[in-house]
Amino acid sequence: MEKINKVAKVTLLFWLMKIVATTLGETLGDYIAQTLNLGYTVALLITIAFFLVVLTIQLNTKKYIPTYFWLVIIATTTLGTEISDYIDRTLKLGYTLGTLLLLSGLLITLLLWYTKYKNLIVYPILDKNKEGYYWIAILFSNSLGTAFGDYLSDNLGLSYLNGAFVTATMIVIVTLLHYTTKINQVVLFWIAFIFTRPFGATFGDFLTKPIAKGGLDLGTLNASILSLLLMITFVVLSYKKQHHVKREKLASKTP
Repeated sequence: MEKINKVAKVTLLFWLMKIVATTLGETLGDYIAQTLNLGYTVALLITIAFFLVVLTIQLNTKKYIPTYFWLVIIATTTLGTEISDYIDRTLKLGYTLGTLLLLSGLLITLLLWYTKYKNLIVYPILDKNKEGYYWIAILFSNSLGTAFGDYLSDNLGLSYLNGAFVTATMIVIVTLLHYTTKINQVVLFWIAFIFTRPFGATFGDFLTKPIAKGGLDLGTLNASILSLLLMITFVVLSYKKQHHVKREKLASKTP
């Protein structure tokens, strides 16, 4: 039986959706823990449950389905917010140590992935076990990106817009390296994946934090709804693009 790809192709639309998903993960995570006043431990348990449910659905699908795939991405960004905050605010380890711990987790995951498959190719993903490594690496990446974004604002004292500018600059540099150098594309992918998380996180903070602190004071609920609507729009575009590619393949096979 022919195996079919299970994950999204890395295109401009992928990165736009990733940034929106990370913004949603930041605002939704803060809504659960702070606005609803459930605390970081309860919020962590809720987001773990959500992550496990959507991940199970994704792992058991036979092909790439945009809704399921991006629900898992959103789950990892939301859970990443809670993991980072739990490490810093509940365990009191701080964002510096938290960043180092999460970076170690990501590097160990990628090492195990490479040891087993002799590559770190992120598209296509055909094997369920390899997909497991893919999602664990993404969870660590999103958690790491959250911790790094909070480190920029809390430890270095950067405003939310300045923090977003720093991470956006890193993303631009990675993009330039992608098109102008022969640096391994998989390495660049994971660097970009990590830095799109703090970009989305700092932008999420910019939407939700008080005006006195440099934010727009939309609140976590309004910002989450706004990000969700934008995410739904992108998912619809993803389905349309997928159907367009299918029609082109069928047309090319027609004599």
